[in-house]
Amino acid sequence: MSSQKEREIAAMYGKGRILDDSHMHTAFSTDSSAPVRSMLDAAVERGLRTVCITDHMDLDYPVQDEEENGEDGPLFQFDVEEYIRVLSGLREEYRDRLDVRIGIEIGLQPHLAGRYEQMLKNHPFDYVIGSVHLIRGMDPYYGRLFEGRSDQEAYREAFTETLDCLKRLDDFDALGHLDYVVRYGKHQAKTYSYWAFADEIDAVLRKLIDLGKGLEMNMGGVKYGLGFPNPHPDVLKRYRELGGEIVTVGADAHRPEHVAYAFAEAAEILKSCGFDYYAEYRDRRPVFRKI
Repeated sequence: MSSQKEREIAAMYGKGRILDDSHMHTAFSTDSSAPVRSMLDAAVERGLRTVCITDHMDLDYPVQDEEENGEDGPLFQFDVEEYIRVLSGLREEYRDRLDVRIGIEIGLQPHLAGRYEQMLKNHPFDYVIGSVHLIRGMDPYYGRLFEGRSDQEAYREAFTETLDCLKRLDDFDALGHLDYVVRYGKHQAKTYSYWAFADEIDAVLRKLIDLGKGLEMNMGGVKYGLGFPNPHPDVLKRYRELGGEIVTVGADAHRPEHVAYAFAEAAEILKSCGFDYYAEYRDRRPVFRKI
């Protein structure tokens, strides 16, 4: 993107705008029907500089949830070779308008380390998000996790599961939407705060920092009505206090209208949490951008 174009965007949207959306889904993901081009065109319209397509790869997703969705085959899996072939062609097609990166969002489960490591070793991704979508094999989205237990019990279990995943699987670049489970609690954020789960969350953050991994600020929490991103700003602030420096930003868009969702707010949140820079990834290495 030319410096003139960047100045025009800054004049339109204000200084400090985040111009890189590092988390979005297309029709390669089970939960999106958006053509890749529709997402890229939306990014161009919003004046973004860089996007990373990060479609879902959740190996061993539970059969019961596949049946509930009426799907014939495994959910959240796709042909990786075809994915890279299509995105590589589009990266070239859009190169004068948008820097298109090729990423993936893997669903962390403790037993999957070897399978993911083999897949990632053999494919040239720019960015790998590691996200915990399943707790004891249950996706909070479907509600089974909350049957017979309080939100607080389920949330604590999710953070414990996340730490267990980090101890066994570290071939990813940033941890996605850390408190994702709160989106689907019976009372969502009414009984949630960083301080209520400080011991569990601190253990996760310290492990991320020890591993040299980033933490994603996912604006999907705002989109889903929580009133804050995932994780909560208090968690982001604590990550910074503990020495964490790598924060990526993604809207978690599954439709074109949600590309770069609430990014003006994202910039302000990061500043308030003590960050002067956010990160994007190229070739699995962080590139820092000033807010």
